[in-house]
Formats: sequence, structure tokens, C-alpha cells
Amino acid sequence: MSDPDAPATLARLADRAEALLARLEAMLPHPLRPPDWGVASAFRYRKRGAGGGALEPVRQASTIRLPDLCEVEPQKLRLVRNTAQFLAGRSANNVLLTGARGTGKSSLVKAVLNEFAPQGLRLIEVDKVDLVDLPDLVDLVAGRPERFVVFCDDLSFDEGEPGYKALKSILDGSVAQTSDNLLVYATSNRRHLLPEYMRENLSYRHTEDGEVHPGEGVEEKISLSERFGLWISFYPFSQSEYLAITAQWLRHFGLDEAAIAAARQDALVWALERGSRSGRVAYQFARDRAGRLDG
Repeated sequence: MSDPDAPATLARLADRAEALLARLEAMLPHPLRPPDWGVASAFRYRKRGAGGGALEPVRQASTIRLPDLCEVEPQKLRLVRNTAQFLAGRSANNVLLTGARGTGKSSLVKAVLNEFAPQGLRLIEVDKVDLVDLPDLVDLVAGRPERFVVFCDDLSFDEGEPGYKALKSILDGSVAQTSDNLLVYATSNRRHLLPEYMRENLSYRHTEDGEVHPGEGVEEKISLSERFGLWISFYPFSQSEYLAITAQWLRHFGLDEAAIAAARQDALVWALERGSRSGRVAYQFARDRAGRLDG
């Protein structure tokens, strides 16, 4: 004799099985899907748990422009020239921007994006912990008509981090060649991207002819930086340079020359209190000054 409740029981089991499969599917990694490249010029790569990563458009991108940045003209010229070559389909280099904090490294990359976005430049920001997925990004953009810069801000590695080898492979070329429509721009306060320890000095060898050779650990650190074809260095600003940057930002916020001259001494005190004459400090002073005058 058949069970009259059997169909309902089977239906419930089927529903539970479908729900379980849906949960399992959500936990499995999914292939990286391309976004709508036309909705933004900048994108962020973000991990979504075990389900893989996704490219999210940056809705409120920085509006900084190249004329907003002063006292970094040589650095500006070199990065603009490299990016223009890249967009023109000519040979160009991956770029490492290094130097003191707040001197305009990240701002320059953002300003270059705003300059060249109308010509098809797109920026993908990737955190260092997600650099292990860099090969997937390379495959995703290969063949696209746009030109892509993978941007790694404030890049540095501790020993053994997995993203180190992935970045090294992309910069140097692995078995699969990197797409010619993608470059890596990275900023760092460290020239060699890995921490330096006193014990590593013991690995240096002195030869009979008087030459000094670093050990394997030091060579490994230098090797990653050397894979960037173009190094652009930034230096701490002098007092006059700091004041020029401050004046530039005060003009940006609408202050006239008389108000800028009157702010000179306060700008110096502001920098003294912060312990830095960086471009970031100059910008922060200008925002504070302009906000108080607006009130």
C-alpha cells in the first residue's frame, strides 16, 4: 500500500537538496567576470569570500588633475611620457614610484588616469593580498581595446607573502606572456619592497679584488624592484617647495594672493606641528584654511 504523503515528502527533499546545492555553488570559486568598462575609468578588485573576486567600478573617483600637482615636474613628465607611449601602442615600462610619504606618488597616478581616461586608459586597483589573482586579471583584459594599469598603492611585502611571487612572475614574464595592453604601476615607501634586517648584512661577501657582493636574501629583494622598468623617485620637500604647494592648493580652494601671503606663517607652523613638509600636509592645511574662511 502506497504512502499518501510520499509525494509531499519527495518534494520537500527536492527543495532541501536544491537549497543545499545553491549554498555549495555560492561557496565554489567563480570565474572572474568582466564589468561594464564604460561605466567608470577606475575599478577595484575585491575578493568575495570563497566565491572568488569581482571588479567593482569606482563611483566617486579622485578628480585631481596634473596641474594640481606642483614641485614634482620631473616625476610628472616621466610618468606622463611612459603612459602616452603605452596608449599609443608603443613600448612602455611597468613603473615603481618610491619615496617619502605624502609627496604625491599616488596622486600622480590618479592625475594621469584622469588625463588619459578619454583616450581609453582604465585603472584597476588591487590590494597586495589579492595580487595572487593577478594572472586572472591579465587574462580578463587580454584582447580588450582599452589600455589597463594595474595599480598597487603603498606596496611592500613581508617574507613569504604569496602575492610577491605572482607580481614577480607578471613583471618578468612567465610561460604565458603578459598582455601588451596592461602595465603595473606601484607606489612604495621602500625602494626594494621587502623589509631589511641587520642580519642580512652578514651575507655580503668581499672578494679578493675588493668588490662587495650581496647574499642571496638581499639579491632576492633587489630582484623584484629591478623588474619594474621605470623607477620614479620622490623626495622630501624643502620649505620653499612646501610653501609653493600650499599656495597652489589655496588657489585651488579659491583664496586670493593676499590671503595666500597672509597664510604663510600659519602654514609653516602647521607643518612644524605635523613634523612633515609633505604635499599631503600642505593640502590638509589648505582645506582647513579655506574651510575656516568660508565660515
